[in-house]
Amino acid sequence: MFFSKKLKKFKNINHCFFSRNGGFSKGIYKSLNCGKGSKDKKIFIKKNLNLVSKKMNIKRKLLLMYQTHSNKVMIITNKNKNLNKFKSDAIVTQLRGYGLGVVTADCVPIVLYDKKNHTIGCIHAGWKGALSGIVENTIKTFKKISLNNEIFAAVGPCIDKKSYEVDSNFYKKFILRSKKNKIYFLKKNKNKKLFDLRGYVTHKLLKLNINVDHINLDTFKQKSNFFSYRRSQKKGETDYGRCISVISLTNFGQNY
Repeated sequence: MFFSKKLKKFKNINHCFFSRNGGFSKGIYKSLNCGKGSKDKKIFIKKNLNLVSKKMNIKRKLLLMYQTHSNKVMIITNKNKNLNKFKSDAIVTQLRGYGLGVVTADCVPIVLYDKKNHTIGCIHAGWKGALSGIVENTIKTFKKISLNNEIFAAVGPCIDKKSYEVDSNFYKKFILRSKKNKIYFLKKNKNKKLFDLRGYVTHKLLKLNINVDHINLDTFKQKSNFFSYRRSQKKGETDYGRCISVISLTNFGQNY
């Protein structure tokens, strides 16, 4: 379990970036796999999610997304809170007692809190979503709720630039968007580059005047702590687990 020092200061929210440890799953999913999209046994995933809810002291419900690497954001309200799936890559709410969860296995999990309006959110930022504007769209959604805000973001464990090897076609996608994106790539050899996904996402947040904190851990290298899509691919595994990151507004407390 990992926490942002900045977000820890706010007494009316709970948050956590969970590791892969302490759950019920077996084999390649050992042990706190929270990915409903994985091929893990559903009973283990359910038990893992219940355990997360208990540890987070979520009074009502842990809300998860059906993540598709999009730039779509949903606001969770009393009208839609009972949906089975939120087809988006970011969710935002002011509802108390509900947890917002994002599952990742190298992509960037981001949890957010607007301390002026008591709004929380979480983002699944893979390279596709980041390139197409998931970060910007999430902040726009916060500002739809109120233009007068002070937003804090904690950027969780993800694949580090030293571990994220990409080809020239990947590089071209970013350069076509903006030549300034060159700064997020480091040449590894003639055909390969290394991509700084954390740096790319962080720049977007800072540009939007967001207060940013980091849990600067590499999901690819830290096998004992995190699931990794890329590591599983390299090992020839047929599937992979997902870690979960959660934020919630507590039911009580006025210490804003």
